Amino acid sequence: MKELKTVPMKTAKVLLGRAPVDAERKHALEAYGNAVKLMQEGKFDKARAAFDKLIADAPVDLRERARLHRQACDRQMQQHGRSFASQEEQYDYAISLLNHGHYEDAREQLDVILKKNRQADYAHYGMAVLHSMTGQTELSLESLGEAIRLNGQNRIQARGDSDFHDILDDPRFTELLYPEVM
Repeated sequence: MKELKTVPMKTAKVLLGRAPVDAERKHALEAYGNAVKLMQEGKFDKARAAFDKLIADAPVDLRERARLHRQACDRQMQQHGRSFASQEEQYDYAISLLNHGHYEDAREQLDVILKKNRQADYAHYGMAVLHSMTGQTELSLESLGEAIRLNGQNRIQARGDSDFHDILDDPRFTELLYPEVM
């Protein structure tokens, strides 16, 4: 009679197609569940941002599911339009898009804010960041200058903002941030 080999439980689970759930995967599954819940509640903009984060950080098998759900969120938002409780909420959405590399979508959101309120210094600041990240130095400096003109605190914020790393060496950037030295 042939002797049966025993295998450790972890190996058995892998052999049976059920890998053990580690802490990282458990966190990703929770985030996925929360994103799906947001989608079911009709909060497509927040769900989309959550799926974007999963696409960047989750295990490979969850990334594809998150991509599909993100596409569904996009379709729903296009059909129903996006609605925001405030311009600040719309700004947060634009920055989320920007952080995930969706530059044109972020630009559209910031443009909408600025069309409604030309005095929205935070939207000008967001545009400055967007232009810096996309290599448009002139536009970045113009937007940052307007943001600072509207709210001097933006000067202080920009001094420590790594999103301006592409224009740090430009003397005009230094002049905007440190006018007292010039």
